Amino acid sequence: MRFSFAMVIGAFVLAACGEREPAPTPAEQVSANPPASDAAAAAPAVLSAVDLRRVCRAGLAAIHGQDAAAVAIDGVEGEVVHASWRAPVDGGRMRADCRVDGELIVWKPLDLPDAALVRWMNQSGDPVIRYALDGPRIAITQTLPDGTTDRSELTVPAEEEAR
Repeated sequence: MRFSFAMVIGAFVLAACGEREPAPTPAEQVSANPPASDAAAAAPAVLSAVDLRRVCRAGLAAIHGQDAAAVAIDGVEGEVVHASWRAPVDGGRMRADCRVDGELIVWKPLDLPDAALVRWMNQSGDPVIRYALDGPRIAITQTLPDGTTDRSELTVPAEEEAR
């Protein structure tokens, strides 16, 4: 009996010593290509100027925990939207640039004390931000480097952007 028990334990120990593949890093776990779904609204191939402004407003609001109405569009240069909102801590203004690449929202914080942090948030350790349009509603999905996701839906009507 002792001999068979020792053999079972020995088999487990030997199996545990086998080679394993290294665990994926968080950046490897986050894919820029989401699984296709017939049920989800999709990002259009090319956004109109109004929809570009709406998507950036919704994306920046979701990223920074703001209401979409609190994010002001300050201007557009080509495909880059300039936006700002009231800073929650000191009441100043926070500013960011935003652009859309396919179904991805890419943004850049502005006016940071460390100039090295003023960059487009599209590197491997950055969250991946996706959007999907559904009429006046815009679904924003943030996938963090550890693979967790956060989804929010914001309503940003087109007529609100026509100011």
